[in-house]
Amino acid sequence: MIRVGIGYDLHPLVESRRLILGGVHIEYAKGLMGHSDADALTHAIIDALLGASALGAIGEHFPETDPQYQNANSIKLLEKTVELVHKAGFKVVNVDANIIADEPRLGPYVEEICATLAEPLQIAPDCVSVKPRTNERFGPEGKGEAISTQAIVLIESR
Repeated sequence: MIRVGIGYDLHPLVESRRLILGGVHIEYAKGLMGHSDADALTHAIIDALLGASALGAIGEHFPETDPQYQNANSIKLLEKTVELVHKAGFKVVNVDANIIADEPRLGPYVEEICATLAEPLQIAPDCVSVKPRTNERFGPEGKGEAISTQAIVLIESR
């Protein structure tokens, strides 16, 4: 059996935060605001995996009201999510994701992001696709106010 899941996340950019996307620190003057490390890319992938497995949404498993997730490393949350996917009888086949932001330029980080995400997903780096996209200066992503992400995953029975 195969299943597909889709995920989305958006976080505002703020001063005094590190920018983390796909578990990788991105050199930039701003970071994403959020309860955890605010890794919007990893959050979208988590939501897609949970959806494909019919296990609910990220907020049900890792609520921002729970102090244990304050500044949590989203890669660790992804590892826990993959465990849930395995317990549900599935394994990850591949991930395709978009990062929507006019700034910063993310092309130089794509290979590292794919490799970093592949490990907790338990798949090869070439089964992870991450594509930086611009919003052509429109909306909060285009104006440098936020970064949004989209992810689609394919899982199959173990």
